[in-house]
Amino acid sequence: CTHMTPSNSWRSELDPERVMQTSVIHWQEGDYYEREDHLTVEEPFEVRIAHSSLATIMRTPGHDFELALGFLFSEVVIQEASDVLSLEHELDPDGLPLPNVVNVVLRQREPEGVACTFPASFERHFVVSASCGLCGKNSIADLLQSTPPLEPDTLRISSSTLYSLPQQLRSQQAVFKHTGGLHAAGLFTASGEMLLLREDIGRHNAVDKVIGHGLLHGDYPYKERILMVSGRSSFEIVQKVLLARIPCVAAISAPSSLAIELADKCGITLVGFLRDRSMNVYTHPERVSS
Repeated sequence: CTHMTPSNSWRSELDPERVMQTSVIHWQEGDYYEREDHLTVEEPFEVRIAHSSLATIMRTPGHDFELALGFLFSEVVIQEASDVLSLEHELDPDGLPLPNVVNVVLRQREPEGVACTFPASFERHFVVSASCGLCGKNSIADLLQSTPPLEPDTLRISSSTLYSLPQQLRSQQAVFKHTGGLHAAGLFTASGEMLLLREDIGRHNAVDKVIGHGLLHGDYPYKERILMVSGRSSFEIVQKVLLARIPCVAAISAPSSLAIELADKCGITLVGFLRDRSMNVYTHPERVSS
């Protein structure tokens, strides 16, 4: 085998913001050759509050305002869109927009203030008590103290509707078709109509972008909707679904044990292994009809 060095990467004309091209050495059995391949772009994205850095998220560029709002909402930094006074690209000393940096100014809840920096409630995400350690049941109990379970409803979703979601999701994943390197989150009506799809290298980021879209456009909360995610369902995914008040979340792969426990306690229908016209309904199966 002769050692070959791939050429430098460059942005693809397919989508210059989210897709790159590179040369690779492709092996097939005992043969190999050089060819071009598409790559998903991954870049850091910084969220600042009142010009102070709050978090850096590794993400696929695109829909950055949605990601920022969805992230702040999912982390309970904000409770509604009106908590944000302004959302804009950060500027450098020359007054030019900084790439991949967004600045958020929050509304101060206290009457005497106008804007605030870091809300006190966010500190709990970084301070961990050493007295009892961490466990899943404590995580669920802490969440339910601030976020109530979903209200009982009469929503019914047919099994045929759920079976149609994976193909719809895949058919709309424009970047995934060329790179195979992106997760997706799709929002559907109870009858299976796709309303919104977002892609990102991070599964949680894709969900945050869906939530942020609702906050930006006044569509939140997402009652009587279905969220379909590529990959698996984790505790964090179900937590975001609960905050967005989505009654049903479906995934192509398996859920975690903690995701099932949280969905059960919060009144969310959790579907896993949704593929090839089969699925497992783990919690609240009363919403699914034949």
